[in-house]
Amino acid sequence: MFQKMYPTTRMENPSGPLLSVHGLHKSFDDNPILKGVSLDVEKGDLVSIIGPSGCGKSTFLRCMNFLEVPDAGKISIAGVEIDCQGLEDAPPRDLKEKAHKLRQHVGMVFQQFNLFPHKTILENTMLAPMVVRGVPREDAEKNGLRLLEKVGLGALADRYPAQMSGGQQQRAGIARALAMNPQVMLYDEPTSALDPELVDEVLKVMKDLDNEGMTQIVVTHEMRFARDASDYIVFMEKGHIVEISDEDEIFQNPKDERTRQFLKRFI
Repeated sequence: MFQKMYPTTRMENPSGPLLSVHGLHKSFDDNPILKGVSLDVEKGDLVSIIGPSGCGKSTFLRCMNFLEVPDAGKISIAGVEIDCQGLEDAPPRDLKEKAHKLRQHVGMVFQQFNLFPHKTILENTMLAPMVVRGVPREDAEKNGLRLLEKVGLGALADRYPAQMSGGQQQRAGIARALAMNPQVMLYDEPTSALDPELVDEVLKVMKDLDNEGMTQIVVTHEMRFARDASDYIVFMEKGHIVEISDEDEIFQNPKDERTRQFLKRFI
């Protein structure tokens, strides 16, 4: 059971949200996936995004760090503001520059781990700081070891991904994302590829980060985690945000009939 360590009432930052998305649109082959999605996330919040398969959850998350280029809308993360209108037609250099600015503040954890199989998990954790930010190898190694200790993998630093369980690989993926010192962590179904007995070890790391004040946005089907660990929950359907609510309220008394229909199997 995941236990909150602080009240769930949101304390809004007078300087504005850490992450703000307004009017986001995205289509694939003329098929609209996101239809004007807007969301504000305050510093330190843990937000779970739930909804049926194909509703746009993962596309929304991937647009936040330009793994997918939005068709329109505005994204602001840690003071970096980008107007997405017409960006797909922008010169590649401009697009790359904008993506780089956003990713300086965002860590991403994927469904399928995406670790380099020919490198140890320590080397996986060291690589991005050295290549992207020019961090000296000695400093990158020291920080990588610290982060692996943080996620409970300090004793396994010299192992290769194939020598580890799925839960261990996902925790290594979290350490790798943290190595870039992000202000926001994004997770795309981080436990869906894991055997059930390995899920809790990954969710515990995310909960520990929440207790330390890390801002996190999680696309998940883990309703127990969403209910017990989130500051609030976003329900999406057919490319829209239908409802945003406190985790207890959305499970006990969802306001929208579409939310009720989706959650009735979990309530």
